Amino acid sequence: MARLLLFNKPYGVLSQFTDRGSPTVRSTLSDFIALKGVYPAGRLDRDSEGLLLLCDDGRLQARIADPRFKMPKTYFVQVEGDPQAAELERLRKGVLLKDGMTLPAEVARIDPPELWQRDPPIRQRKAIPDSWLRITIREGRNRQVRRMTAAVGLPTLRLVRWSIGDWSVAGIAQGAYRELSGPAEIGSGAQGR
Repeated sequence: MARLLLFNKPYGVLSQFTDRGSPTVRSTLSDFIALKGVYPAGRLDRDSEGLLLLCDDGRLQARIADPRFKMPKTYFVQVEGDPQAAELERLRKGVLLKDGMTLPAEVARIDPPELWQRDPPIRQRKAIPDSWLRITIREGRNRQVRRMTAAVGLPTLRLVRWSIGDWSVAGIAQGAYRELSGPAEIGSGAQGR
């Protein structure tokens, strides 16, 4: 039976178990997960937080990470500025990035979500407002959400991946993980929406 971990990755942690050759010491998954034989299914940037899935099954890993399967990934995104309808519509229709047009995204303004404190906290600028968006994408380009919001004039201040498919980080403390048990629990999340 496959093993699947739902890990709430803190800010500043690399989505890998080692960091050989780096001139500075950086936090990795091995600082939080001592289990052998599980590997990240996809990546989450060092400066992003939230759900990172780890598993020991290659087929499940491919199902989660491979863009062909278009598994939805939902993010809570704190952006600099006050998003207007035109900017949100551009995100919904797809944004032209250097590596091509993105697929349409589901985008909504939201109230600030109840999240853990980030260490270090984001910078606050009194003269510039910030807002929260819920963005769901179905592809996984490098730093895609950050590049999308920047392309429409809304730089990302904080990025938290909340869910992948039906799996969510809800109820998992920052730096902690939950191991799913049984085919019903593991298989249900892979269905997505």
